[in-house]
Amino acid sequence: MATQELTPPQNPAQINGAEPEVSAPEAAASGPVPPEQDAPEPRERGQMSLVEHLAELRIRLVRAAIAVFVGFLIAYAIADPLFAALTLPIREVAHGKLLLIGTGVGEAFFTKIKVALIAGLFIASPAVFYEVWRFVAPGLYSSERKLALPFIVSATAFFVLGGYFCYAVVFRIGYAFFLQQYSSIGVTPTIRISEYLAFSAKLLLAFGITFEMPIFAFFLTRIRLIDHQMMWHYGRFAVLIIFIVAAILAPPDMVSMFLLAVPLLGLYGLSIGVAYLFRVRDQVAIAAAAGGSQAQ
Repeated sequence: MATQELTPPQNPAQINGAEPEVSAPEAAASGPVPPEQDAPEPRERGQMSLVEHLAELRIRLVRAAIAVFVGFLIAYAIADPLFAALTLPIREVAHGKLLLIGTGVGEAFFTKIKVALIAGLFIASPAVFYEVWRFVAPGLYSSERKLALPFIVSATAFFVLGGYFCYAVVFRIGYAFFLQQYSSIGVTPTIRISEYLAFSAKLLLAFGITFEMPIFAFFLTRIRLIDHQMMWHYGRFAVLIIFIVAAILAPPDMVSMFLLAVPLLGLYGLSIGVAYLFRVRDQVAIAAAAGGSQAQ
């Protein structure tokens, strides 16, 4: 006699092709249903490809160049008084025993262009630092992106302060020393305006850039890349690097190198203080938050 295979009774919902109903205890045992995944967030700077990085960098460089060109046009309109102001330090320390000369047909014209370009860079420095911030900001946290205005204002202020320090202090000390060497050998100095301008421009830009050190120390501390202990530990190497940088940026003479290196050493010490100050504030805020949570 043939055996008949018994099949379990089917749920009416399964017969009709519907989903089987699950009771509440079974649903609880099966665990929570995972939520649907949200749409992916926009890509950040760290996820960009090399080509996208280069394209973004090109855009920022073009905009910064446009800003410098606008500053150049503004400065060229007042190039004559700017040149008079730029040569004032050496004229004062020379006491009339100096002759600035031009040896080319178009040297005066190109000198005015160079003066306007240097002044235009200082005039456009807020826009340039804004483009720098726009390039690095997408790689920062949202809380750190709020530091845009403090970065632009402080970076511009230190850049201009570095140029002014060079103009008001370094020029007078350096030019007095160099002109004294002429007097010691009984020679009246006759200096080409193009050589004087190249020397002065290099020092102005070098001091403007190096005075940004505390600003970079502040922001690198805020994003936890450095701290005061690291800067203090590597201080010996920093001194060596500072003198190398001073030798590269300054004109090729020992006096200019030391005139740039000494303020750099002071700025490095100030940067350690800035990193320590804001590191301590962060620790106090964390400790206060931890104490508040324990009190609750």
